[in-house]
Amino acid sequence: MDKPADPLRRALHALYVDHHGWLFAWLRRKLGCPHNAADLSHDTFMRLLRSPASLADLRQPRAYLSTTARRLIIDEARRKRLEAIYLEELGRQQDASEGAPSPERINATLELLESLCFALEGLGTTAREVFLLRYLSQLSQTEIAERLSISERMVRRHLVQSLVHCNQALDV
Repeated sequence: MDKPADPLRRALHALYVDHHGWLFAWLRRKLGCPHNAADLSHDTFMRLLRSPASLADLRQPRAYLSTTARRLIIDEARRKRLEAIYLEELGRQQDASEGAPSPERINATLELLESLCFALEGLGTTAREVFLLRYLSQLSQTEIAERLSISERMVRRHLVQSLVHCNQALDV
């Protein structure tokens, strides 16, 4: 196999060759499933492809890879939790109403929620939490400020930041 010409691609190629086996084994032990480990290993290196500038300063590749993989595991857990909440609410609404949403509508909503999860991925922890409390838990800005021990002005600032970020991430 030819080596990539670009220095960043060479660095990524070397990182992959040197550490993919270790990362896969680590994820397999952690997750207990070779299929999920393979998927997350792939996703970890795909994440590196999206931000190759970070490869230049990489001193501890295994620590970096394991941290990236852990974050992907957390993101997946969040996405599944959000999907479960939605499906639970959908079940409650279906019981309360006669007509249920069509399968197409459910699928479109789940795709939108997944896109939203990916869009929220790039936000800071507080901004993401403010967004979720406002739009999923439907708390007022005052309630969010009290819960997070921040000012209402900061709540508004985080909401604006998260909405702008989601707008840019979703290319709306």
